[in-house]
Amino acid sequence: MHTGIGHFIPLVAYIGFWVMCFVSLGGRPLWGLYYLIPFIPYRTLRDHFKVYPLGGSMLTILVLTVIVSALISGKRLPKSKLYLIWAVFGIYLYFSMWMGAALGNAPYPLWTGELNFLTWKAYMLIPLVFVATCLVVEDRKAVRTVILITAISLLFIDRSCILESMSRSWGSFDENKRDAGPLAYGPNQTAAFLAQFAMFFWGFLQFVKRKKFKILGYSLVAITLFATMYTFSRGGYLAVLFSVFVLGVLKDRKLVVILGIFLFTWQAVVPVAVRQRVMMTHDSSGQLEASAQERVDLWADAERSILADPIFGNGFGTYQYGQHVDELGDTHNWFVEVMVETGLIGLIIAFFLLQQMFSVSYRLFRRAQDPLYRGLGLGLFVAMCTCVVANCFGDRWTYLEIMGMMWVLVAAAIRADQLRGDEALPEVTADEPDAMLWMS
Repeated sequence: MHTGIGHFIPLVAYIGFWVMCFVSLGGRPLWGLYYLIPFIPYRTLRDHFKVYPLGGSMLTILVLTVIVSALISGKRLPKSKLYLIWAVFGIYLYFSMWMGAALGNAPYPLWTGELNFLTWKAYMLIPLVFVATCLVVEDRKAVRTVILITAISLLFIDRSCILESMSRSWGSFDENKRDAGPLAYGPNQTAAFLAQFAMFFWGFLQFVKRKKFKILGYSLVAITLFATMYTFSRGGYLAVLFSVFVLGVLKDRKLVVILGIFLFTWQAVVPVAVRQRVMMTHDSSGQLEASAQERVDLWADAERSILADPIFGNGFGTYQYGQHVDELGDTHNWFVEVMVETGLIGLIIAFFLLQQMFSVSYRLFRRAQDPLYRGLGLGLFVAMCTCVVANCFGDRWTYLEIMGMMWVLVAAAIRADQLRGDEALPEVTADEPDAMLWMS
């Protein structure tokens, strides 16, 4: 509308962070979490805060404020093994970082500006978000509200991605037209985020009963899948296809049939640019195209590195300092990167994290009676399948922007798993807003 109001949005949002810090400390830390969630993936908006005092640290400040306020208020964490696993992982990564420096693979993290320390610090914000959510989400209403805010946040990301994609002509695929997206890390990372949450809500909607909310929900899924398609990420496509198959096996067998039909007809259905992107794994001479060849070369180099020190690795955060194919800073496979940097020990801890995430989501899906909790469990399980596949094509795990909201949902699932022990299906009352009963 060219009113100029948009120029003030970052300032208003920045002021909102300080307001929510005081609100949280005033005894309402849940409100601070609600305010926090939409900003977790929207890195390009948060980057505007850097011109203001402590702007670059506002997310960290609010997360810590929520945790401190919750502890002062006497709130307690629901039972979960994930706290201990994260604590062990964080400590191990910290000492691994120093070990890498001692081996000469990276500078010593003596100063907060060192890249390896910044990498560790940014990574550790993810478990802090997880702990904050576990502390303040205490009842069914809070679980429901977190899911609703996640949906609204996803819609804003979708809007940004689609507007950017549709501003370009896509008569044919062109790598130079791909945009970094609102997450600010690149189209492949954006694709992983979109695929995860498209599949989360697709699974979640299996238990939504009210027709109008199912229509709204499936519209969100369709929009998100459309945005995913125009990221032109082959890893994102594969993650979606695999997760649709899992969803079909677990809940709706018709999806398996539809998936089979799609796999036989997709070239006639998808846009030309998407078809070109998928088919360009090999060039006209039969050789791997540049992007695919990069991965093969990176993995071959990583194999040599793993064999050199398979137990402890080269040290956390060290890979980005080495000389690699086309000066790339990661292995294009998170599991390989974990093995290279932190060895077999780090990979085992990472697998424990994944196992616990799958466990709590599947248990909630199978054992809960409340459809809200069952939908949360199934959606989270399917989203985790998407996450695992996406991380086979690059590091999508250590980015707060990609995984932050996922861990918010994991925390909500842990609380829901605790609540289901004495759950009773909610009754609709005349004085409760209709929009807040959509899962009843």
